[in-house]
Amino acid sequence: MTIKDYVQNRKDEIKNLVASLTEKPSIAIVQVNEDAGSNAYVKGKLKDAEQLGIKAELIKLDITTSQADLLKVIARLNNDPAYDGFIVQMPLPKGIDEELVKLAISPEKDVDGFHPLSSLVACTPQGILNYLKHKNIPLEGKNAVVIGRSNIVGKPMAKLLLKENMNVTVLHSRTSPEDMAFYIAHAELIVIAIGKTAFLDNRFTYKKEAVIVDVGINRTEEGLVGDALKNLPVKLQTPVPGGVGLLTRLALYENLLKIKDING
Repeated sequence: MTIKDYVQNRKDEIKNLVASLTEKPSIAIVQVNEDAGSNAYVKGKLKDAEQLGIKAELIKLDITTSQADLLKVIARLNNDPAYDGFIVQMPLPKGIDEELVKLAISPEKDVDGFHPLSSLVACTPQGILNYLKHKNIPLEGKNAVVIGRSNIVGKPMAKLLLKENMNVTVLHSRTSPEDMAFYIAHAELIVIAIGKTAFLDNRFTYKKEAVIVDVGINRTEEGLVGDALKNLPVKLQTPVPGGVGLLTRLALYENLLKIKDING
């Protein structure tokens, strides 16, 4: 079953669940950028909501919006019962502190799962883990390599895999080439999220049973490509596009339903 098939099956289940609810879940998406990737992502999220029967509203703010004005919008949404939850689409314009914005969102409405007090997990790592479990990929006691240490993917992904009792190594820009090659060669699971086209390529050795989860989205003249060269000699490699992005969007609405359930 491809990721597209898996996501569609889950969306059908969520659609049926939402249809059975007396009050439909609602979400607001705050966007303060003109980033092409964000525009496409937000469009996809709104399309998903329509398919699932979820109420979604895009609050598009001018790119010149100040940090103070954005925080006012967040404060209003925190206290607005019309929305079960909301997200602030990243990246934000220069001059706006992303960490401050994440902390300003109430944990009870933090659908992205970024707030340290949130009971949810960030959408991308959670979506990836759900898919790995669906595919019955062995995790416990296996070696996992996470390439990248961002607060959105790398760090929460490593933490989530540790909870699954994996042996987790985080590699990054300061890792030596020799260590990078060693840990990749011994990994059963490789999650890469560094934004470098085809960083994982044939110069590395891979276990034949390895799984590569490619979080990277890089725009080239040939179109969207990932952080891993296509068709590497491994058991499973997620595609770009049509891979982790779909899992992330799915996890967003799974998180929204959890929030609605938690908050009643």
